Amino acid sequence: MNVQEQIKKYITSQPEPKRSDMQALHRIILQVMPACKLWFLDGKDSENKTVSNPNIGYGFQIMKYADGKTREFYQIGMSANTTGISVYILGIKDKKYLAQTYGKKLGKASVSGYCIKFKTLKDINIDILEAAIRYGVETQNEKK
Repeated sequence: MNVQEQIKKYITSQPEPKRSDMQALHRIILQVMPACKLWFLDGKDSENKTVSNPNIGYGFQIMKYADGKTREFYQIGMSANTTGISVYILGIKDKKYLAQTYGKKLGKASVSGYCIKFKTLKDINIDILEAAIRYGVETQNEKK
């Protein structure tokens, strides 16, 4: 199964309305990042143990760790969680930026250093979410 098939299978496995919201969000992210690399992580480690929710990744970056090691990873991520959907915007240095800039305008969402979590798309301002995603992509592209 290729990455696109894995993503489609993951999204269609979700109950409604989460499934429709994730399909819409997938389309929105692809509009922001039309030619991006797609990722699908099944949430399992090398021993096949579940360590996280499966997630879809968009884009490409080289992450640098404190010990000097590097790793290829995505820029924007999306996953289903028990209460809704999480969108990850990776690579923003200022961990308060997302919450301060977009938090109040987003609607019913919780915003941490790099994660925007919400129950359904109708609970949030999609234009503000898209602006946050664009910011994350532009921030990464400036580093390259």
